[in-house]
Amino acid sequence: MNRRIIVITAVHAPSARFLADAYRSLREQELPAGWEWHWLIQEDGTTDRVAPHVPDDDRITFKQGRPGGPGVARTLALAHADGEYIKILDADDQLAPGALARDLAALEADPSIGWATSRALDLLPDGTTAGFPGDPETGPIERGHVLDHWASHDYRAQVHPATLFVRRELLVALGGWMALPASEDTGLLLALDSTSRGWFTSEVGLLYRKWEGQMTGQVAHAGTAERADRMAVVEARARALGRFRWSYPAGQR
Repeated sequence: MNRRIIVITAVHAPSARFLADAYRSLREQELPAGWEWHWLIQEDGTTDRVAPHVPDDDRITFKQGRPGGPGVARTLALAHADGEYIKILDADDQLAPGALARDLAALEADPSIGWATSRALDLLPDGTTAGFPGDPETGPIERGHVLDHWASHDYRAQVHPATLFVRRELLVALGGWMALPASEDTGLLLALDSTSRGWFTSEVGLLYRKWEGQMTGQVAHAGTAERADRMAVVEARARALGRFRWSYPAGQR
C-alpha cells in the first residue's frame, strides 16, 4: 500500500472557482515510487456553491462544516487526514512543479526536521509573478530562527506559511491552526519553529494568487488594533512553547 501525503485545502464560496487551477497543479506533481497524494477539500460552511467546483477524482475527499474561518476548516479536515505528511494548499493558490517531491525528500532524509517551506511567488491578476527579497538559502532552519526574524521585521516571517509541509503527528500535537480570524497560519508556523527544526527550499514551491476577494487583502486584515492583538497571541504562544522546551522529536532541546 502506498504511503500518503494529505493535501488540505480550506475553501469558501468566493474562492471555489479557483479549485480547478489548484487541482491542475496537484495533478502535475510527480512523487517517488510508493507515494501518493490525497486531497482533502474542506468547505468553511455548508453552502451549495462549492461542491460544483470540486473535481471528480477518487483521490479527492470533500467535506463541509460550520463556518469558522480557514483555520477551523483545516483543523476539521485533520479528522480525515490518514497520511504521514500534511501539505497546505489554499484554494486560490497553485503548487509549482516538483513542490511535493522536494518537501517530501527533505523530511524523509532527516527525521529531526518537522516541517518544510519553500519559495513563494505572488501570482498577479495579469498572470505575471513577483518574488520576495530576502529568501533564505536552501537548507535547515534551526529552532527559533523564524520567530526571531518575525519579531524584528514588523511581524513578517522570512518564509511563507502558505507553503507549509508538516509531519501529521507534529501538527496534531500542536492542535492544528490557531483560533484567530486571520494569521492562523503564521501562528502555526511560529509554533512549529519553536518546537522543531524546519527546512527551506529556494526553488519556487507555490504561486500565491493575489485577487480582490482574498482575506489578506481586506481592510480588516491590516486593522491596527486587531493586528496587534493577533500578533501578541501568536508571539505569546510561540515563546511559551520555547520556554516549556516541548520539542520534536521528543527529548531534543
